Amino acid sequence: QVQLVESGGGLVQAGGSLRLSCAASGRAFSSYVMGWFRQAPGKERDFVAAISRTGGSSYSDSVKGRFTISRDNAKNTVYLQMNGLKPEDTAVYYCAARSSVYLATYGYNDWGQGTQVTVSS
Repeated sequence: QVQLVESGGGLVQAGGSLRLSCAASGRAFSSYVMGWFRQAPGKERDFVAAISRTGGSSYSDSVKGRFTISRDNAKNTVYLQMNGLKPEDTAVYYCAARSSVYLATYGYNDWGQGTQVTVSS
């Protein structure tokens, strides 16, 4: 099991940037696939991006080309760089961990508490 704490959310104007961080504690962070998800008010939680142990990544179509996921295994931290933000990116963003070698949009067992991102038009 891994404990996750997100930070870096806030209010930004459309077109702006934010970088989210997720600090992990617990065993073997480097062995987990790490993901970012988001949930807008009244909507289901959606997959945003994931990164494998070795740095391979996948993105949802809605953020591809604007968001970049990365990880620093030495610091037990995963990041989500968000550029070109749009009002529709407004949501609570969650970090999650998946005990697997494979990238996926499902099967994440450990979750952070979330950080709010609000994009004004």
